[in-house]
Order: sequence, then structure tokens, then C-alpha cells
Amino acid sequence: MLKWRNMNNNTFTVSGNIIDVVGKRIFKGHVTVEKGVVEMITEGPAMEDHYILPGLIDAHVHIESSMLIPSEFARMAVVHGTVATVSDPHEIANVLGIPGIKFMIGNGKKVPFKFYFGASSCVPATTFETAGATLGVKEIEELLAMKEIKYLSEMMNFPGVLYHDKEVMAKIEIARKMGKPIDGHAPGMRGDDLVRYIGAGISTDHECYSRDEALEKIGKGMKVLIRGGSAARDFEELCGLIDEFPEMVMLCSDDKQADHLVSGHINELVKDAVHRNLDLMNILCSCTLNPVKHYNLEVGLLQKGDPADFITVDNMHDFNVIRTYVNGQLVAEEGNSNIRPVNEIPFNNFNIGPVSPSDIAVPVKPGKLQVQTTLDGHLITGLREAEPKNENGFVISDPEQDILKLVVKNRYSDSQAGLGFIQGFGLKRGAIASCVAHDSHNIIATGTSDDSICRAINLVIKNKGGLALVDGELEDTLPLPFAGIMTVENGYEVAAKYQRMVKLARDMGSQLEAPFMTLSFMALLVIPQLKLSDKGLFDGKNFRFTDLFKI
Repeated sequence: MLKWRNMNNNTFTVSGNIIDVVGKRIFKGHVTVEKGVVEMITEGPAMEDHYILPGLIDAHVHIESSMLIPSEFARMAVVHGTVATVSDPHEIANVLGIPGIKFMIGNGKKVPFKFYFGASSCVPATTFETAGATLGVKEIEELLAMKEIKYLSEMMNFPGVLYHDKEVMAKIEIARKMGKPIDGHAPGMRGDDLVRYIGAGISTDHECYSRDEALEKIGKGMKVLIRGGSAARDFEELCGLIDEFPEMVMLCSDDKQADHLVSGHINELVKDAVHRNLDLMNILCSCTLNPVKHYNLEVGLLQKGDPADFITVDNMHDFNVIRTYVNGQLVAEEGNSNIRPVNEIPFNNFNIGPVSPSDIAVPVKPGKLQVQTTLDGHLITGLREAEPKNENGFVISDPEQDILKLVVKNRYSDSQAGLGFIQGFGLKRGAIASCVAHDSHNIIATGTSDDSICRAINLVIKNKGGLALVDGELEDTLPLPFAGIMTVENGYEVAAKYQRMVKLARDMGSQLEAPFMTLSFMALLVIPQLKLSDKGLFDGKNFRFTDLFKI
């Protein structure tokens, strides 16, 4: 059990094995904290065998993907030793614009946790979809001028960078003039295009899905964020870079669902890396020192005079977090969070009525269907051609061939839905739907029949956001009243409800580890190859719309 000496209400001392990530050494000693600051670090004998080290930092995450507001995310994350996040709020920004970002900042300030937000560079992510808000050059300048905004969030409009789009380059220039880092988003980008992209001032990328790609980006001066999230997991492929290029690598989750946040966060990546026999100091620097230096974060590194942001763990092999401190405040202990829930008033942007099967009918045309294919654990998709299943002159889902209709419905105003077909979900009956759909968060649904798809969509519409599932007479929902993508409910209860819906989806035939999370990325146009927006089928390689039927 952790032993610590409480000297008064504002001063205490923790003893044990101290890990100094700056000096790259481990020694026995004592850490004295006074008024939230590391007042003294004394080297000397200590009876305790546990380890004391800087708190962990998630170097790139969209808090909204947890379906929790920031304060509730923090309540869960601190249990796993996380003390800070570098957070891109572009999910809520696409729904509500600057007021949404300011909500995230304001709510985050109500708990002892260090949220560092970015100015969302691509709202909407592309011009090929309908979003609820637009952040132009003026709005980006307003955001970057705020002390709470640390960086320009991921520049997903890579064609705009490569071809010097006036607005894109103006946003980048504002960040450069203010001395704030610019995050990248360049899946698969190589060669001369990569040189031009980095040359614009973009310094990171979290979208590498091969080691060769990551090596090229590092070689050209870009820092690589290794991702271990709920939908995308690149850690196994890229973790060797931690030892090869220790100053060029950071760890992140990108998107972390509430149910996965129950079991762990960045601590899971640390433990995995330790078990792979990577260098301990390099591992810890990737989630402490490196993000602090790159993003200029006010997060302590267990140095004299630093904010007292640190954790204690039992040992470096099991890496069980015992206690977490933020600014000297004990925020988690023995798997329990000390952060209190925060109540907020929901707000939203949802303006459509119900749909019917005739609204999503697909008339048969000459040629084969261009079918979007999923890859479990990755955001990229493939493309295959297939014979359409024809019923009375209309193309319908074909569960036997695992080819299901995919629908993206504009949530901001009534209009014709985008229609396509997808393989990989495996549903044998029913439908699932959600308006957690990156990045514009329109309603996305897939299922085995037009009737079940419409029923699932209408459940989302009825709740003005959230997740829905239909299986025969069974209907289940997870309402998300904050912008249609988050809730104020207890995170552990949300996780349990979400897991229940995942289990139901698997009972309906899906073999995906995270069917709702995977569904949420099927409308993300900036990740190749074939995606669907509310405006139509999209070729992510050539960055243009494409036909559903190919002759």
C-alpha cells in the first residue's frame, strides 16, 4: 500500500522509486508537494517499492468519441494515470461551431484535469458533405488567439495544402505566426506530396498505417503519433519506432469509446510496449516529455517547480496505477475516481423529420455495384464490385453475400440521403444507426432491409441523436443529447449500455469488434478508399464523387 506523509492541507511527501524522464534515470527518493507544485525532490533511502512518474498524456484524442462530455471523460481517464489530453474538438465543432468548442473548454475547466484543445482546421472536413457549422479563417484566428487553444488541429484537407488553397494556407499561416504547432492528417501520403505537405509547416501525423510510411515521414522531419484507439490500432505495426526514434514519437488514442475507457487508456500502450521489451525511458517519454515539449503544455514532468502532475504504479511490468495527482490533488486512488460529476444543460443542432423506405430506395441501373468494404480495426476501406440484388427493379441488401445497404442522412435539414452498399458488417437481420458519424455527424445506418434501416434512423431522429438498433420487434437506443454525440450520464453506465448494444449487434451477425464505432467512420471522406456522405458515394483516393454503378 502507498505510504505518504501529510504535512498539512497543502503539503505532502510521496516516497518510492522516482522515474526522472528528463534526466533519464530511476532513483530512490522523496517528492514533496506544496500548494500543487513539486517543492522538492530528495534522493535517498525509501521503504516503498512502488514507482513515481509523470502523469500520462494522450497526444491526440477526440473526447467526443467517448460519447462523454469532457468532465466525465476525465473522471474515467484519471483512474488509468492520464492527467492531460491534446484534444481536437472538431466533432462538436462540425455540429455547433465555436460555441461547441467553448463548451468543451468550459466544461473541462470544471474538473482537475488538463485538457488542451486545438482550433479545428477543417470544419466541415470537406465540401462534399453537409455539416452544422463552418470555421473559416476569421473563426480560426479567433480560436488560435485564445490561451486555451494550443495548436491548429489536424489538417485533413491535404489537397488544399498540396494545391495551395487560399483559405487552407491562410489558416496555416495564422498558426505559424502565433507560434502554435500544426497537426497533420495524411494517410498514405508519400514522396513529393509529403515533402510539400510538411513544407507547409505541418509537424505531426497520426494516420500512418504502415511502418514504411511512418519511417518516410520521420525521415522528412514529421513526428509520428502511434495510435491505440477503439477503431484504429496501429501500435503493433509502429511501436518499434519508440526505440528507433525516441524523440519523434508520441502515443495517442485518437478515438476512445466509453467501454474501452473502462479498461484502460494510454497506460495500456505503455504496458504493451514494456512487454515488448522496448526501452522504458523511451516509452515513458513518448507519453510525457515529448507531448509537453511539442505542444508547450503546462503539465508537470516531476521536476522541481513543476505542477504536481504525477502517478504512482506498483511496478513497471504490470503497470497498475495506484494513485493519480493533478496539480497536487489526489484525483484517483486504487481504481476509483475522486472527480465529482458535473451537470450541464444539453444543446443540439438537429432539424429533420422521419424517413420512409421510399426515401432510401435505389433503382437498378446498368453495371455492377461499387461496394465499400470494411477492415476491422482500421479506418481505411476498400472497394469491390458486385452484382446487385434486384427486387422489383430496386437494389436491396443481400445479407447472404454480406452486402448491406448503407445510408447517410443529413441531420441539419431535410434532403435526399446518400445511398451506397457495404460489405464487412455481417448483419443477418435488423439494422443499426448512429449520428456519431465522422466528421459532420449526420445519421449513418446499415441493415438487412429498407424497413429496418428506416426504423433505426427514425429512432435516432426521435432522440435527436445517439445510437439505435432494430432487430425484429426489439428496439434499443443510447440517447446522446449533447450535440447528438455526447451525454452527461455516468461514463460507466454509458459503457454498459453501449456494450449491451454491441452484444445485440453481434447477436444479429456482426463479427466486428466495434460495429458502431466502425460504422461511424464509414462517412469519413478524408480516409480512403470508398466512403459515403449525405451527398453521395465518394472516392477518397481521387477526392471526388463516384457513381454507385460501374459499367
